[in-house]
Amino acid sequence: MKLLENKTALITGASRGIGRSHALLFAEEGANIIFTDLQANDNSESLLAELRAKGVRADFLASNASDFAQAQEVAQWVEANYGRLDVLVNNAGITRDQLILRMSVEDWNLVLDVNLRSVFNYTKAFAPLMMKQRAGSIINISSIVGLNGNAGQCNYAASKAGIIGFTRSIAKELGSRGIRCNAVAPGFIETPMTRQLSEDVRKEWMKQIPLHRGGLDTDVAHVSLFLASELAGYVTGQVISCDGGLAIN
Repeated sequence: MKLLENKTALITGASRGIGRSHALLFAEEGANIIFTDLQANDNSESLLAELRAKGVRADFLASNASDFAQAQEVAQWVEANYGRLDVLVNNAGITRDQLILRMSVEDWNLVLDVNLRSVFNYTKAFAPLMMKQRAGSIINISSIVGLNGNAGQCNYAASKAGIIGFTRSIAKELGSRGIRCNAVAPGFIETPMTRQLSEDVRKEWMKQIPLHRGGLDTDVAHVSLFLASELAGYVTGQVISCDGGLAIN
């Protein structure tokens, strides 16, 4: 029996990176997948084909996660076409890094809108359906930066710290309806962006990580798989760091 057999999962911002790994891993474990991103492109089309090749039902919806009305429309579509949602992964996120003295109001607002407002939008949109089911797992992708802060990322840190407080509050609000809500806090994850860093910068990062390597998208997805499955049936309101030990330094 696969861990997510006959479950339906929705992942926001999943056309690439950590979200894409979630979609593929969840599909391998038997889940039907709905994923969103701002617009259809080569990445979303290739992911959709990969998911369907695994023998699960899969759909892509172009949607702006930071737009409340669009999140409501996605929830209505999912209920009409799938009838239920077992797992919601709030993954959509961006960075606009800059020191506070140089950060524009626009970049502050944009990061808070995409990273934090989207988590509110989708949780609020799908809470009624999960409450009706009296079951569901909500997984919010935060960051080690939300726990520790980071110079030049006050907007990103604020958004990811907000996700942690939101997660714990929702766990308390919806637990009586059988709905669990947890967060995953990735550390230094190997992505196209981090691979562009200089070798000296990368070496300094690795020195701070007890496991002496960057994380992979799949490392994060495996933590979420645990939280999505019945293996974590008594786990809620938690923040699980996936950072190679970086947070303990």
